[in-house]
Amino acid sequence: IGLGCMSLPTNLQDASYIVDAALDFGINYFDTADLYNHGLNENIVGQLLKEKRQQIVLATKVGNVWNKNEDSWYWDASKSHIKEGIKDSLHRLQTDYVDVYQLHGGTIEDPWDEIIEAFEELKQEGYIREYGISSIRPNVLKRFLPTSSAISVMMQYNLLDRRPEEWFDFIVEQGASVVTRGSVAKGLLTAEWQKRLANSNGYLSYSQEELQDTLQHIIAINSSIHAAALKMILSHSAIASAVVGASSKKQLTATIDAYEAIDTVNNIDEIIASTKKDHYTSHRD
Repeated sequence: IGLGCMSLPTNLQDASYIVDAALDFGINYFDTADLYNHGLNENIVGQLLKEKRQQIVLATKVGNVWNKNEDSWYWDASKSHIKEGIKDSLHRLQTDYVDVYQLHGGTIEDPWDEIIEAFEELKQEGYIREYGISSIRPNVLKRFLPTSSAISVMMQYNLLDRRPEEWFDFIVEQGASVVTRGSVAKGLLTAEWQKRLANSNGYLSYSQEELQDTLQHIIAINSSIHAAALKMILSHSAIASAVVGASSKKQLTATIDAYEAIDTVNNIDEIIASTKKDHYTSHRD
């Protein structure tokens, strides 16, 4: 498992409790982005991880730019922005290289040859070790992966969102692997599922009633829905890491406990069979 840093507190001390707990457990993959908290997230991650830099895999993202009022952002996938963006991220992260630099989105209309050229040049220049993309758009993946040396695709994937499964073989065939986001479906796949369910209005194609029935059914099969959620993700050979966020040490500890319990989940096929196998309906061609 990896730590998704987007939910880290903006207070350095509070964030340190989570990051230190992750390091103590042996988590070595940390994912952030220049977009999060207007760059403050990268600042915090850089400060907390600088002493462990050689022992971790550090990933960040580029492509979204805050406007001058910092109340919204716009998309910029130009070569110039990608190459300038890494310098700003490196400064905030207090490092001279990033292990995985990810395009934070993308559309089929983007200048893909230029994008790939930018990433390849950054590799040659030593600013990044590898690059990838955070996207759930099949047409973007079909354009980007075969013509690049990208190694990773970050996608939302969990027991309640199985849409990426259709594309796992393709991603692997292109020499890349998947890192997941949304791994516990906004807490619906944790011990807090009842509280999260009460505050939800369904999830993707699940109505509120369907969601409740599905979650109760999973719980009936295995008491730790959190462990089942992680086992399901990590059972796929295409998955390199299940990235899970945490806004408190308690949340991270719950994920660690669930990870340590995945070997007790012996009926994962039955659990998976109780969920929908939806497909992406847009951005396919």
